[in-house]
Amino acid sequence: MNDTREPRGRAGAEGTSARRPEGSSTVGSSAPAEAPLRGTDAQGALRLGTRRSRLAMAQSGQVAEAVSRVTGRPVELVEITTYGDVSREALAQIGGTGVFVTALRDALLKGEVDFAVHSLKDLPTTQPDDLVVAAVPVREDPRDVIVARDALKFTDLPSGARIGTGSPRRMAQLNAYARSHGLDIATVPIRGNVDTRIGFVRSGELDAVVLAAAGLNRIGRGDEVTDFLSVDTVLPAPGQGALAIECTADNADLIAALAELDDPFTRIAVTAERSLLAALEAGCSAPVGALADLLADGQIVKEMRLRAVVGTTDGTRMVQLSTTGPVPETHDGAMALGRELAAEMLAQGAAGLMGERAQ
Repeated sequence: MNDTREPRGRAGAEGTSARRPEGSSTVGSSAPAEAPLRGTDAQGALRLGTRRSRLAMAQSGQVAEAVSRVTGRPVELVEITTYGDVSREALAQIGGTGVFVTALRDALLKGEVDFAVHSLKDLPTTQPDDLVVAAVPVREDPRDVIVARDALKFTDLPSGARIGTGSPRRMAQLNAYARSHGLDIATVPIRGNVDTRIGFVRSGELDAVVLAAAGLNRIGRGDEVTDFLSVDTVLPAPGQGALAIECTADNADLIAALAELDDPFTRIAVTAERSLLAALEAGCSAPVGALADLLADGQIVKEMRLRAVVGTTDGTRMVQLSTTGPVPETHDGAMALGRELAAEMLAQGAAGLMGERAQ
């Protein structure tokens, strides 16, 4: 397709181990937390459940500041260890979907925290009845990026370059691009935090690693990016770059307060992407990429384009489709758009490219 319109940027079972971090852990006040806290008119700090990684703490800290502004209450970060944080196995081997989420949700349901912040791409597509995503803030840059030795760009990497990533989705698309452009690369499975992954490059063990632009931006390390991967080359994971702020469904006052942070364009876009993922019956570790662009004439958003790809990790077989139409006005409309594109992909054999599908 030859769209001349520009996409609207940034539109759109494990046990629980929770502890309050040492030192300054409260945004907006040094007052201690009171438990339980119900409703935004109660006094005391709201407790925000977060993973303990540097990235999770950074993005949760940013959300905490925003929540403190809209509620007038301090927000305390409560660190929670998830199974995905302590396991060294590949995500696909330990279940992928939910491994960074279940412990946070358990803490919510037990009343140990008042709300939690997730990277939206980590959330299972089925939403529990007793929890609600009260806000999806404005999306960060959804693209994947390369951090390479000698400040190289992807297409300038030497023959036989070793590129680290723990994502089957990234492997599939990088290998497909290399195959179609006569590049010789080897994708190497890795795990670990940002420091660990970039450390593989600094030590010379790998020539490059692939990371999410949003994560590097949120921890102030965007200047280490050596190349941005166009979404025409590598489509991001559904929901990549977006956050989900979740709380219990019976906490109406808090839901209303958190809704002040919701960005409707981001929410409608990620709803379509995640609907496609669900219709493919694929988990968050499956080799599925999807991105909904909001297309604008000037400052007026006119249409939404949903693009998706499914492929084998070696890049030999790919199904890639897109659809463009009016911006959905409702949640159900966005869900329908994702399901329709997924049905077309399944009709072209997408199911056979994903390995074991999520149940």
